Amino acid sequence: MHDVVSNNAIQFRRKSHRDVRGKIDYLSKECYEMVEAKKQTFSSFDDLLANSDKPVLVDFYATWCGPCQFMVPVLNEVSATLKDKIQVVKIDTEKYTNLADKYKIEALPTFIIFKDGQPYDRFEGALSADQLIQRIENVFNVKQ
Repeated sequence: MHDVVSNNAIQFRRKSHRDVRGKIDYLSKECYEMVEAKKQTFSSFDDLLANSDKPVLVDFYATWCGPCQFMVPVLNEVSATLKDKIQVVKIDTEKYTNLADKYKIEALPTFIIFKDGQPYDRFEGALSADQLIQRIENVFNVKQ
């Protein structure tokens, strides 16, 4: 009887989490949200970086952070504008504290651009879409 209750509780939590967070599976090993792209699950952050065929812009954010929420439509616009040049990923620092610690995230939002699986550029704070596109273009000398 106790096992059935536990299973029901797990299923309820999984369903509730999907309702709140979209289609991300609560019990998946690790999952990182892709902006303006199909949701993808990777077994690890290193796997995500290793399997990307282009540089990765990672937005380290928290749901309670006002400037982080401001960046949602900005990142959608940047992702659409530079879709062939860069992959945009959002990582919730409260859910993935190990990654926040590893990359020494102390302010939100923090952005790290990874190239060939390694940090290439880092900056903090909210930017407009034009400012963020300019920053990315300056880093890679990439023109649209």
